[in-house]
Amino acid sequence: MDNPPPGGERRAPTVAANEAEAPRPLIVKKIIVQEAGHHGGAWKVAYADFVTAMMAFFLLLWLLGSTTDDQRKGLADYFTPTLVKLKEQSAGSNGLLGGSSITDADSYPNAAGQTGTRALTIPRDATGGPREGASPAPSTARAAQMQKQIQDRLAQTARLRSLAGQVRVMVVPEGIRIDMIDDADFSMFALGTTVLTGDARELLHVIADAVAEEAAPMIVRGHTDAVKWKPGTVANNWSLSAGRAEATRQQLMRDGLPEKRFSRIEGVADRELLIADDPTDPRNRRISLLLLR
Repeated sequence: MDNPPPGGERRAPTVAANEAEAPRPLIVKKIIVQEAGHHGGAWKVAYADFVTAMMAFFLLLWLLGSTTDDQRKGLADYFTPTLVKLKEQSAGSNGLLGGSSITDADSYPNAAGQTGTRALTIPRDATGGPREGASPAPSTARAAQMQKQIQDRLAQTARLRSLAGQVRVMVVPEGIRIDMIDDADFSMFALGTTVLTGDARELLHVIADAVAEEAAPMIVRGHTDAVKWKPGTVANNWSLSAGRAEATRQQLMRDGLPEKRFSRIEGVADRELLIADDPTDPRNRRISLLLLR
């Protein structure tokens, strides 16, 4: 043990003692800053959105190719905001997708209402058909009844029984039309004249009885074929068809029809051919009696 120097003072440590102490460790903090670039993650979000949009697009193309027109119409109606609101409290509003059937009656704000999504053109006198369980239209039923009545009356006489095929009753937009048609074995008028034959008078008598119960006004229309007249002849098919229509009107009046029933007479010559492929066919000569609605 070293003795302190005289006077009680201690000496400072020597340099050798300081050098003997261990050095403190040096800590280096390294900070690396990486700039954002193509190695970032933002592009992945954009790519995912693009793939999702393409998937939805191809799904739409598949739906368009695998569905019918009615199904596409239903999908379009469902995704139309205005129709979705109008569909509330309307046809099948408690069903899947807000509607049970496209044929149910709706409450859309239109003038006549509708019962589906397909437009229909309905004849004025249509009331349904056999599949719907409805009775035929009044004019159709009346035409069939009139046809049967005429045939039954003609069948009572052996001489007139063959004329049943010369009469056709049909429904047209204007009403009911009765055609009395010539052929190779029967003619309503003498050739080239307005003189009724004996069979034609009896046929018109049967027709008058069949339409006597009707109150509808009538039009008598005369038709001719397209056979040319001899050169120098004053008459023509126009005057001949009109004259035959007038002769028919007068005979129907003699059979009991009142004069006020006739609305007008018409002569259309060969402009409304029954056999268009052969204008000279005798079946083009006919008298049409039109019962207007």
